[in-house]
Amino acid sequence: MNPDGASSDARRARRHRDEGSASVEFLAVGVLLLVPLLYLVLCLGRVQAATFAAEAGAREASRVLATTAGQDLATRRAEADVALALGDQGFPASPGSLVLDCEASPCRTPDAEIAATVSVDVPLPLVPGFLARAVPTSVHVDVRRVAVADRFAAVGTP
Repeated sequence: MNPDGASSDARRARRHRDEGSASVEFLAVGVLLLVPLLYLVLCLGRVQAATFAAEAGAREASRVLATTAGQDLATRRAEADVALALGDQGFPASPGSLVLDCEASPCRTPDAEIAATVSVDVPLPLVPGFLARAVPTSVHVDVRRVAVADRFAAVGTP
């Protein structure tokens, strides 16, 4: 018997019960912190991809409208550019994802501003349907780019 009143067998038994519990606790806390962190990285990656796609689509759409003669041809090319930019990042080009706004009519009037706005809804991954009423299940991304028509280009020429 020791001076503190505990036998050496009791101390050994207590020490034996605690062996390995620190590693189990570390793993449990690690998993509890790692899973939300991975989900956050996954969500932020999708939102960033949507931002890249919308920015590239809006930039190219405004450039096409500023440089292409013929409003119908320019609009078709702008829509194709937006569909390509969104498709590159894995997003569908839905109707209404591109909104064109011309300061003058026709759009290529010298020094006229031509704006293209691309909208993308980013669905959050792994959100179950029953939570749709309680938490947002998507993030909306809008990008607006403005281009200026060439001052010295003739309105009717390519």
